[in-house]
Amino acid sequence: MCFNWHGTARAEEVVNLGPLALVGPLLERMQVAEIIDRHLPPDPQLEFSHGQVLSLLLAARLSHPTALVNVPAWAEKTGADILWNMPADKLNDDRLGRALDAFFKERHSILGCVAEQVLRIAEVRRDRLHFDTTHVHFYGAYDGSEPRPEGGPLPPDIPSADFPPSHITYGHAAKNLKTIHAGLAALIDEKGALPVLGHLLDGNLTDHTAIEQQFQLLQQYLPPVPDLLMVSDRGTFSAAHVARLKRYGYHVLCSVPWRDYRALFDEHGDRLRWRRASYLSIEQQRRRDSDSSLPREHYELATVRHELTDPDSREPIPCRVIFVFSTADQKVCRRTREQAVAKIRAGLEKIAATVQRGQRGSWRQRIELRVAKVFGDKSARRYFHWELLPLTAQEQAALPPPARGCRRPTHRFVYHFDAALAEADAVYDGYSALLTTAPRRQSADELFGQFKGQNYLELLHHQWKTPLAVRPVFLKSPQRVEALLCLMQLALTGYQLLERLYRQKVAADAPVSEQRMTSESLLRQFRVYGLIVCQAPTGRTIYATRLTTRQRQILNQLGFTTPAQILAQRLRPPPST
Repeated sequence: MCFNWHGTARAEEVVNLGPLALVGPLLERMQVAEIIDRHLPPDPQLEFSHGQVLSLLLAARLSHPTALVNVPAWAEKTGADILWNMPADKLNDDRLGRALDAFFKERHSILGCVAEQVLRIAEVRRDRLHFDTTHVHFYGAYDGSEPRPEGGPLPPDIPSADFPPSHITYGHAAKNLKTIHAGLAALIDEKGALPVLGHLLDGNLTDHTAIEQQFQLLQQYLPPVPDLLMVSDRGTFSAAHVARLKRYGYHVLCSVPWRDYRALFDEHGDRLRWRRASYLSIEQQRRRDSDSSLPREHYELATVRHELTDPDSREPIPCRVIFVFSTADQKVCRRTREQAVAKIRAGLEKIAATVQRGQRGSWRQRIELRVAKVFGDKSARRYFHWELLPLTAQEQAALPPPARGCRRPTHRFVYHFDAALAEADAVYDGYSALLTTAPRRQSADELFGQFKGQNYLELLHHQWKTPLAVRPVFLKSPQRVEALLCLMQLALTGYQLLERLYRQKVAADAPVSEQRMTSESLLRQFRVYGLIVCQAPTGRTIYATRLTTRQRQILNQLGFTTPAQILAQRLRPPPST
């Protein structure tokens, strides 16, 4: 099938459309361009709308991430300019930057509307929402990056255009790197995770602020369903977070810091009724199904009724604490402690030898710095105490002459290891705690299985910062930085939607490889798919080549249009001879 396209003339060739044959129909199904254009009125001075430009940039992220300056060359090489009917020379980085500037002004509303469209076609339950954060590193000077007003309202209380971008600053997790904190909310079930709404915040803010802001944005742009269960990790836990969800009629399931609930565990320790959890990881299921000789790990659960206090109203909040014991975590904790103790002991022995020889750097201030470096942030540092003991005149006289470059020692470095404290901590190896306000009809076993879905969010962060990301990206302002990151969150939503749509159409008796098909594998099937471009007297003629059997099967299963059908919709047919 052939079509005419009147763009810049170039030599006859075959362009590798590749994954765009799959990505193009996906973005059409998500209605990305249409939603963006509804939010961003067309500029009469621009030949192509912001929706067209940004949807093509999204396609680049999903098929072959590249820096903005390289997008025109990528579009020409892959035929994206043909599929979008947009000449490549119209995609310079200035045009992309202007589209990002416009997108920034309505970013939250666009993200929410795309999420609504995705939820309409994804067939996923909305009664449980998972949240987690990550951080993105930056380099360079961002003089226009200013902290957001503390406690200031989030859009739409103020226009998005006036809401400042995230502050690129040194953060808590990476003190020597400039970062932006990114929060992500996702719906998770047996078919995986589907990110629905994300947001960015200053790099030096905590997870407490992240989940508060995320909740505000959800209320405004993607209102949760009644009795929502919000799942998150212990960094987001606070009584204020639990109380905030309760006021809106929602429930919380959150891991909590063990140090805060260890006393409660000790108080009820003798009366806890432990039951084995039904949840098993895929690996543990495989070991049992194959009768593997590898260790068979498991979880055990025990529940205690508890009560929190609303920090504002001082009203009690009934809840449950689910204590979790993991045989695998117990082994990891003990191995980690042993390794940390051995490493600290070796470091202190080196310091003691340095002081004994009277080498340079043996004075107290220098020793304190070296000890702090050996301890680092290891929890095992609690087991060690050290001191510098002065040597008596007799002890100094009994020492051999100092070696070259050394001086006669005046002190002895001594450290002590508190074995009893280490043994006391070992009693709690493998234990952790969850807190929930979910109705009691939901058992601890069911809630624990739902909480383990948090693992999918770690996978999402990995995908967001590896297959969909690209380095380096040169952007001139914090506004464009945030706009691009929000666009990448849309790309992540599309990436996961593709996987979900395919898995939903797989038969129950299909092979496991089909049931667990990933977007990466689907896109790999389209690594090679060409369009033939021929120069004719009437202009360029585009021929859609034949799909492979597997490619056609994938498109049919997803219900996507073929490249030939897309070209028929967007390009004029050649004149009849």
